[in-house]
Formats: sequence, structure tokens, C-alpha cells
Amino acid sequence: MKVARRPEELESGRRIAAVGSFDGVHLGHRRALETAIAAGKPVTVVTLWPHPRLVLGNHVELLSTLERRLELLEEAGVDETLVVEFTPGLADREPTEFADSILRQIGAEIIVVGENFRFGRGAAGDPGLLAQLGFDVRTVPVLPGISSTAIRGLLRDGDVVKAAALLGRPAEIEGTVVLGDQRGGTLGYPTANLAAPAELVVPAYGIYAGSAIGHRAAISIGVNPHYGGDERRIEPHLLDFEGDLYGQRLVVELWQRLRDERAFASEEELVSQITHDVADTRAALRPI
Repeated sequence: MKVARRPEELESGRRIAAVGSFDGVHLGHRRALETAIAAGKPVTVVTLWPHPRLVLGNHVELLSTLERRLELLEEAGVDETLVVEFTPGLADREPTEFADSILRQIGAEIIVVGENFRFGRGAAGDPGLLAQLGFDVRTVPVLPGISSTAIRGLLRDGDVVKAAALLGRPAEIEGTVVLGDQRGGTLGYPTANLAAPAELVVPAYGIYAGSAIGHRAAISIGVNPHYGGDERRIEPHLLDFEGDLYGQRLVVELWQRLRDERAFASEEELVSQITHDVADTRAALRPI
């Protein structure tokens, strides 16, 4: 999939454009992508980065990094993605100016958007305006109950199974493997200490079953209370894995929340519980 940062980086020609944030590329987003692909080729996604709410001073925890968003769009069959840098200046453009400087400039003729899509200064632009401007607009109805906001709420509650049902794939946490306390190795269960980007939503603290790089993983998310920790840690233990992951980007699927995190009466009790967690991880089912 070709990724462009400016409209002029795309070859001239007629295009079908799917426009939106696509945070998490959930089932609602995939409905829009399927609608665009069914209309013909090539399909170009137009997405904004950073998230507009962040630029405008509001708080939002994202479901995926831009890198992961692009990977998921490619997996969905998108030919090209134009990543438009969202700035206060862009937010202040009139909707017609946004449409002319981006959508018309890339040769978009068919525009696929969600029915609640808004753009331009004061969010004054909508699918009806795009139709008035001469675009062939295909509006995709919002799927009941499916939104990035709903998925974020489920993840904050630790309900990764319901989150997977809305995503159409397992929920994920990603980051770079950095040096940690290295306690896991001394206990017989070495872990990768994952530094997640600050803008990502992190699921409720607890122990999860999941996978990473083709290996099942028992994942601890929390402050490691047994050792009196107060700093959040994300520590997957990859089953049947040997190797050095330091410095690597890791995308970890979350299949099932196994239990709360807690302190134990002794290190022996902690190791016994980890052994049970690993057994539960081997038995866990991928939710979708």
C-alpha cells in the first residue's frame, strides 16, 4: 500500500476515497472500506494525524498508533492512504476549501464516509455538502453500538472479549520492548517490558491471555503490587519463546482477562500463581 503525506505525492487520476479517522479500524470502519472497494479501484483512504481532538486540546486515548492503523488498512485491501497532518490551521479551513485542497486535488470522484462524518471549520461540512460540491457520496450507516469510543470504554473495563466483537479482531496493545527490572527471568518466567506510546488506551490493570509474534503470551498490565510498584508496566511473557526482543516493536493481542493483579504472601505463592496463569493462557481461546 502506498502511503502519501501530501496530495501531490499521489499519481493523478480518478479515485474512490474513504475519508475518516479510522482509529482502530473497527467493524464500522471496515464497512466503509468494503463499500469503497465495492465501488471500484483504486481505493484511497484519507485519514488525519494527529487525532483532531488531541490537536484541539481535548483528551482522547487512541486504539492504535498510526503505524498500526496503516497496517490494518493495508490488510483490509486499501490501495493508498493519504495521511493529512491535522493542524489548527487545517481545522480552521472552510469545508469547501478542505474539499477542494484535498479531495478534489487527489481526483476523488466517489467519496465514502460515515453518516455522522463532519469536517471543516466548526464541523460545518457533512455528506450533504460534499454532494452539493459535485462528489458522488456513498454514506455508510453507523453500525449500532460500534464506535471507537465504545471500544475504548470496554478496554478501560478490561472486557477484551466484547472489544474484539466490535473490532472484528482481538484488541491489541503495542509498544517497544525496553529494559525492565528483569525479575521475571529470576522467577523462571522472563517478560518483555513494553513501553506503549502515551496516546494509546491501556486496558484495565490485570493479567491477560493473548499472543505476540506467533506465541501465546501471559500479559501483566499494572504496577506490580507484589513488589510495591507504582509505575505502570506492560509485561508479556511469551510462551515457548527464546530470544532477545530489546528495541523491537511488539503488537500484543489480548484474548481474555484472567484475573486482577495483586500482591502475594510469598514469592513462592507468586510463582505458583504465574504457573496457573501460564496454564490458563495455553487453554485460552482467541476471541475472534
